Amino acid sequence: MKQVKRSAEYVIFQRKDNRYAVRGANGKWINGDDKVAILIEAGLAKKPEPKPVEEAPAEEAAEGDAAE
Repeated sequence: MKQVKRSAEYVIFQRKDNRYAVRGANGKWINGDDKVAILIEAGLAKKPEPKPVEEAPAEEAAEGDAAE
């Protein structure tokens, strides 16, 4: 792994598959939301876009009431 950025709180590595790994100052790996926040702060990742909500189930419910 190649070291990308180092700070007092963590070290960011780039793995061979071009993904990132974050190791804390205590030597333990950081995962989950904490890792995502660190990568966004470092400019190495973008904030994920929320998925659009589909409104198809509401239409199906209206059709089901008419069939009764």
